[in-house]
Amino acid sequence: MKHQDLKDFLDSKVVEYNHPRFIETDPIQVPHTFKIKEDIEIAGFLTASIAWGNRKSIIHNAYRMMQLLDRAPYDFIMNHKEDDLERLLPFVHRTFNGDDFIQFIKSLQHIYTNQGGLEHIFSVHAEPYSLQRAIHEFKKTFFEINHLRRTQKHLSDPLKGSAAKRLNMFLRWMVRDDNSGVDFGLWKKLKPSQLSCPLDVHSGNVARKLGLLHRKQNDAKALEELDASLRRLDPNDPVKYDFALFGLGVFEKF
Repeated sequence: MKHQDLKDFLDSKVVEYNHPRFIETDPIQVPHTFKIKEDIEIAGFLTASIAWGNRKSIIHNAYRMMQLLDRAPYDFIMNHKEDDLERLLPFVHRTFNGDDFIQFIKSLQHIYTNQGGLEHIFSVHAEPYSLQRAIHEFKKTFFEINHLRRTQKHLSDPLKGSAAKRLNMFLRWMVRDDNSGVDFGLWKKLKPSQLSCPLDVHSGNVARKLGLLHRKQNDAKALEELDASLRRLDPNDPVKYDFALFGLGVFEKF
């Protein structure tokens, strides 16, 4: 497929899937239930952190997380007492358990109390056309307090070879202002041009079929290759094509 034909095809799929009805079946619906900036970004971060496996299960368990935080995640993180954390212990989503959940709450409290919040950490470490080093630095900050070693596996590190799908998805949610009400565009210190595609089995398979990606593994090198291909299609908003690749893979079995 010629470059312009491919761009026209994918642009049409972006229009089709970057639509409010997308929210109905996607984990992004969970942060969409909040209005306050900090609630949205915390709900988005926690939801993205468990976004692997069955989508219905992800959504169900993300809502369960919000219930356990009294549907006021920022207030809970900043003002909880130690015994409030006990209610989180029974929580389980695949390998993410109650101990991990408690560690995430403590690390988020540290970030909002001492590090200026989530947006600040990612923005101060951002590079002109990449947030992958910023993700690496975020993970270091997240675990600079006393923590459970097992919980480290629930945040990926691009500088150690990971495609960091869940964190790149979270960043897309926060940074892109898509004018359609799906992505939030809450974070003004970062630009869509800095984002990377949330590379997973669906987007990866479609990208390979379309010639946008040749590397077989869905790792950091594959993400770099896919990013380069998507930036040739739209350097200002390359990650809008996540909607096209994901939609083609999940809904159309492309």
